[in-house]
Amino acid sequence: MSWWGWVIAGAILLGAELAFVNAQFYLVFVGSAAIVVGMVTAVTPALAPWAQWALFGVLALVSMVTFRSRIYHRVRGNPPSVDTGPAGGLITLPVTLAPGESCQTEHGGSFWTVRNDGATPILAGARARVASVNGLTLLVRPEN
Repeated sequence: MSWWGWVIAGAILLGAELAFVNAQFYLVFVGSAAIVVGMVTAVTPALAPWAQWALFGVLALVSMVTFRSRIYHRVRGNPPSVDTGPAGGLITLPVTLAPGESCQTEHGGSFWTVRNDGATPILAGARARVASVNGLTLLVRPEN
């Protein structure tokens, strides 16, 4: 491939990543490798096509493995934490729940089925910790 073909392909890949596609920075390194191969081909026009493709592959892989995660996190930052739902939160029970019993109550603006997943009863008005969520049922245990 001619040197300008590599440079144009690299520019298209870089532009696609930065303007249209969020490929999480993979196209940046592929495009950069293509541009570097274009520059090398411009300096050494006798470079065989197989050597150009080999250089392109090696540059793309090595640069992705070596630099991608560091540069991606520096540019994009760390992703925001994901709220995993009501697990781990506290809830005030409207009725006394013996172990294994259930009731309906409001939590976080929604009505849930709440089941005592512990070995001890939870008194009415007491606070309980949501141990886990099973479908639409909050499994709670007494707060310690």
